[in-house]
Amino acid sequence: MSVKGMVIVLAVIFCATIVQGFPMFKGGRCLCIGPGVKAVKVADIEKATIIYPSNNCDKTEVIITLKAHKGQRCLNPKSKQANIIKVGYQITSIL
Repeated sequence: MSVKGMVIVLAVIFCATIVQGFPMFKGGRCLCIGPGVKAVKVADIEKATIIYPSNNCDKTEVIITLKAHKGQRCLNPKSKQANIIKVGYQITSIL
């Protein structure tokens, strides 16, 4: 193999390793798109899940699963209802 061919192969390998390290999405892969709703009826809540910032998403997400197969809603993590849910999670994790 010629020197020119070897340089081209090394350049391609080098570029492939650099491109592989770039994040495809700037904000990561968050489950909630947009700010989310401010509140959900308490009677409709089946389960609440809090997802803290990680490598996949750089923001805190509060996901509410609704009863009767009505789906899921993203709750605004800065809303009053989300703060109450977060405090409840902290209390239950201590117990």
